[in-house]
Parts: sequence; C-alpha cells; structure tokens
Amino acid sequence: MKKILLGLLLVLVIVVSILLFNTLRLSSKQVEAEPLEKITFSDQVYLNLSKAITYQTISVSEDAIPDSAAFFGFHRFLAETYPLTHAHLSLEKINTYSLLYTWEGSDPSKKPIILMSHQDVVPVDQPTLGAWEADPFEGKITDTHIIGRGTMDDKGTLIAVLEAVEKLLSENYVPTRTIYIASGHDEEVGGGKGAAKIVEHLKSQGVQAAMTIDEGGYIAENMVPSVTAPVAMINLGEKGFASFRLIVETNGGHSSAPPRENTIGILAQAIVDLENNQLPYKLVPPIDSQLAYMGPELPFLTKMAFANPWLFKKQLLEGLNAHTTTAPTIIDGGMKNNVIPTVAEATINFRILPGETIESVQAHIESTVSDKVRVEPVGFLTNPPQVSTVDSESYKILEKTIRGLFPGTIVVPGLLGAATDSRYFYEISEEVYRFYPMRINSESMTRFHGIDEKISKDNFQEILGFSYLLIKEFDKAN
Repeated sequence: MKKILLGLLLVLVIVVSILLFNTLRLSSKQVEAEPLEKITFSDQVYLNLSKAITYQTISVSEDAIPDSAAFFGFHRFLAETYPLTHAHLSLEKINTYSLLYTWEGSDPSKKPIILMSHQDVVPVDQPTLGAWEADPFEGKITDTHIIGRGTMDDKGTLIAVLEAVEKLLSENYVPTRTIYIASGHDEEVGGGKGAAKIVEHLKSQGVQAAMTIDEGGYIAENMVPSVTAPVAMINLGEKGFASFRLIVETNGGHSSAPPRENTIGILAQAIVDLENNQLPYKLVPPIDSQLAYMGPELPFLTKMAFANPWLFKKQLLEGLNAHTTTAPTIIDGGMKNNVIPTVAEATINFRILPGETIESVQAHIESTVSDKVRVEPVGFLTNPPQVSTVDSESYKILEKTIRGLFPGTIVVPGLLGAATDSRYFYEISEEVYRFYPMRINSESMTRFHGIDEKISKDNFQEILGFSYLLIKEFDKAN
C-alpha cells in the first residue's frame, strides 16, 4: 500500500510540476507600440451617419430584389457627402448595387489593401418598435449616441472609412499603396450577389492584396472573466454556415387513433437526438492562438488552464464554443388539432467549425436521426474559409496600430462564430482579418440584429481615427 501511495504521490508531483512549468513559461505576446496621436473628426460625422441610417437598404432574402430607390438614394447621398472621394477615387458599381472604390497608390510595387463593409441591414421586427429609443430608420442623435439600424452593423464602418479617406484627401494625402474600398449590398443574406461578385471582378483584374479587413472583430469590455483591461479581438477566421431541413412524411390519420410513431413525434425525436449528440469540441486554429495570446494575461489559476489545454481542454473549448453548433430555428407541421399531419418539417442551423464541412455535417445528421427522416440542405450554405495567420506583416501592423491607439488594450486573435463577406476575399488576398474597434459589452452585444441598435459618439470617433491611421500605418510598410 505504501508503494502505491508513494507512486500516486510521485505522479501528482510530476503533474503539478508540468502544470507549473507550462504556466510559468507562458509569457505575454502583447507587442510594444509607439503611442499614436488620436485623430478627432468634427461633429458633422454624426450627422452624416445619421443620414446614412435613414436609407432603408434592407436585405430580406437571397431571392428578393433590392429596393433600388433605397440603394440608389444611398449612393447619391455618398456622392454628395464625400465629394473629394468621388473626385479622386474611381468608383465601379458591381452587379448594380455593390460599390468598389479604387484609390490608386504611387508605388505599384506595393501590394494593395482592401477595406470592407456592407451597405445592407436586417429588417426590424415590427412588434419590437416600442422598445426602441427612437424609430430604427430615423437616425436620431442624442447627447451620447447615434441610434438606428446599421449604426453597428455595418453602415458605421462604411461611413467611418469614407470619412477617413475624405479627411486624408483634404490634407492632400497620396497613398503609396493602392487602397480598395469594397462594400457589398447583400451581406445579410450571404453576399453571393455582392461581395462574391466584387471578388470575381478584382480577380479578373489580377489583383492580389496584402490584406483585407472587414467587420467581425471588436473591443470587448468586461466580457472576459477576471480581466479588467479591454480585449481587442482580431478574428482570423469564421465558422461556416449551413441549414438543413428535416422532413418526415407519413400517412397521417385521426388523432383518436394515433400510431405508435406519428409524424410530429418522429420529427421531435430527431431534433432531440441532434441536440443530445452534437459535434465534438476541437482545438483547431485559430483557437490555439487565442489560448496562447489570452492565457498570459489571466490570473494565475486561469492562466494555468490556458497553459495546459491537454488537461483542461474540455472546459476551455466549451467556454470558447469551439465546435459546430446545432440550433433548431424553424418548425412546421399540422393544420388541425384532431388530425395527425402527413408532413412535418424542421430547419436546423449549423455554424461549422474550421476543419469540418457542409458534407460532414450532413453525414452527421443522417447518422444521428431516424431513417424515417429525410435530410435536405436549404438556403445559403458556406464552408468555413481558411484561417489567417498571426505571423504575417499585416497582422503585426494591425496589432501595433491597435496597441498604439488604445494603450493597455490586450490584442488577441480569435474565431468569429458568425459569417461575413470577408470569406470570399481569400481568393485575392494573402490575409483576411475581421476587426474594427467597436466597443462591445454584454448589453450592447444584444443590439446586433436586435432592439435599439446604436453606437456612442465616442466609439464612432475611435472607429474613424482607427480607419484614418490604419491607412497611414500600412503605407509605411514595404
């Protein structure tokens, strides 16, 4: 018995030693950066964003025809509001509604960069109107905020980039590298007619960019337990998107004599089976980079977990939602309370982890549910795009710009759970990143696609200044 106890003690000592060794060698990856001068824009920028919000450039579905009056009105507004931009940059309308501005650089040997955004917004759920501080398309300006659909997602970014370019032009600035400003019109329904067509056009021109930056990253405030400093999340990749319809067809019948398995029961069991048998959590890029960058900034015990994912992997990956998620979103079946329907359907949405595919998810569904259930992909589907790197010069420039502009902010790479237009741009760009310095906390996170969407004036100024300085910082690089 004594030998067994001594053996167990030895194992414990070895494990503790490994834990401590890994924890102590986990050093900060935060770069030193020269402070950057904060750029301030006039109050006119609030009025410009407010006006942009009034154009109801809503995307309803993949097949819906865009509201030409709203989009063309918005385009006229941009031309009137940013005269220097429209005088000095070339503008092409791609597939009628998407916008591609080109600001020619003076040095053709430098690879261009692409600044992205999108013009369209999601609809507003009419029953929620009473919960808004102001009408979603009024563009109301208060003492502290601009309110309206698109302030956060994503007209705020588009207006910030155009304001930055207009200011630089007013200062007679000429970039050394060419800058593209790409703004699709259908991001909220997949981007297949907007961003995808912009990429096709640029590819036909032989464009190969050093870096593309889009929405999808943010500065998180008080959202990481035990971390008081703001955390700037540069998302290196994003999950894929796929929905599948589960269809059950039977002979139906009278509710007074139900069969042992009826239509809705079979469907309900399929949903339960999928929720109880979800795809596994996995430590894949860029989750590994996220652990390496975030771990050193945490209190000691939490840092120990991040430094030793071999032991704490389950808890870490669950906390980071590092798996393909399963979400039933639509259910339909039945027409009368005493009739067993012949058909019942449900739609299940999956956000696909890098390394998995639409095909592998469908195979998982088919192996999990009853063979009485037919499985069909439905609507917009996209595999996870490739994952960008933290080792590129572009990432380093982006990282230093953030640290220089927001001293004390922790910069961390990550994975976006949602989908953006940026996924199309890997074909023509060495690296693709998702970040603008929008400040997010637990309350404001619910405003994306939700009620009372708004952005603070102070934060909008930060996004403006970041866009202005990012152009300059990339210009300094070779």
